[in-house]
Amino acid sequence: MSFTATVFTLFPEMFPGPLGHALSGKALQTGQWACDAVNIRDYTENKHNKVDEVPYGGGAGLVMSAQPIDAALDAHAGKPGRLVLMTPRGRPMDQALCRELATEPGVRILCGRYEG
Repeated sequence: MSFTATVFTLFPEMFPGPLGHALSGKALQTGQWACDAVNIRDYTENKHNKVDEVPYGGGAGLVMSAQPIDAALDAHAGKPGRLVLMTPRGRPMDQALCRELATEPGVRILCGRYEG
């Protein structure tokens, strides 16, 4: 079984990063899993490839614009696994959730808010 991790990001060059080394790196090289980094900027419709806005109501950091996220998700709708939206208010990504996700053919990961 091959597992595919699709990461929607503004920084695709960061992937697979540390996951490309040690045991996970060996598994990546032998095709037991794959890492697909999707550059959200490739899906913007504006002249400057702008992908973020200040949060409505204030707060630190920036919030991703809906248009490029929607376009990127639509373009990769056929990728395997459920969509995981990373947020500080959501369910913690613990070992139990990782085991649950590992039983599926893949996972699609998106973090719609970032700072710095």
